[in-house]
Amino acid sequence: MGPPPVSTVTGIGPRDAVLQTAFCDYVPQVFRRADFRHWREWGEWDDDYRAFALFEDGHVVANASVMRMRLRMDGREVPAFQLGAVGCIPSHRERGLSRVVMDAALEACGDAPVLLFANPRVREFYPRFGFQPWKQTLFAAEHEAVPEGPPAPTLDLEDAKVRARFAAISREGLPSTERFGARGYATVASWHVANGFARPLRQLGPDTWVSASVDGDTLHLDDVFTREPFDLRASLPRLIDRPIRSIRFGFTPERWWPGAVEAGEDTEADLFVRKLTPSPDAHRFPVLAHT
Repeated sequence: MGPPPVSTVTGIGPRDAVLQTAFCDYVPQVFRRADFRHWREWGEWDDDYRAFALFEDGHVVANASVMRMRLRMDGREVPAFQLGAVGCIPSHRERGLSRVVMDAALEACGDAPVLLFANPRVREFYPRFGFQPWKQTLFAAEHEAVPEGPPAPTLDLEDAKVRARFAAISREGLPSTERFGARGYATVASWHVANGFARPLRQLGPDTWVSASVDGDTLHLDDVFTREPFDLRASLPRLIDRPIRSIRFGFTPERWWPGAVEAGEDTEADLFVRKLTPSPDAHRFPVLAHT
């Protein structure tokens, strides 16, 4: 028998090594800077992540992936899914293949809420599947601080033990925001790290890790992973190597910095939601939880 027709969707899970290799070859053809190889080598592809791909001659030509998510919405936990790696290789576009894989991915999601982040160039595509755009807000705070105390050490996710500890804190700890965020997304955050997209992961305490770095006189605080509440303001001097005058947050900081102000709209990636109504209050879904 020959290979299945290109219209037949194949599911790829954590134990499908050969199919995973084909998927990893597909990704950089569609997303110039993205790669799944390192993340896969770390063993981060688990049962929560599944790709729905179209193959031709052993190669993936179109795909839509589904990541299971534990959303936090106004203090409630909501089981949901997030789509990612949606696309088609250039030689096979304009043939409706993206619609085929999208239909398969959404069928796998059933009646659960779904969200995704997409390039602004495809704003007209996702509403065809019942998605609607939803505004994301940037948050900032004016705050002066100087380095003081022992610098928070940098953690290396190349170490399997560090990854396991990170997963446990993410799964069991406090969500960085209750307004519109998630918990237990360590494998999503590790993908950003494996691709070099994330800021350094710094350890303020055994079970308090933050993703942060300084640019100019601004501290960029992308996420907080912790089991217990702590004094973030008092900890900032250990996260900086030069004086700062402001902070930018990669999430809604109502828990950690209630005085943060809205600083414009996040236009780097458009949020689309389906069967989901995020908080009516200004919010930013944590950047390390984007697939």
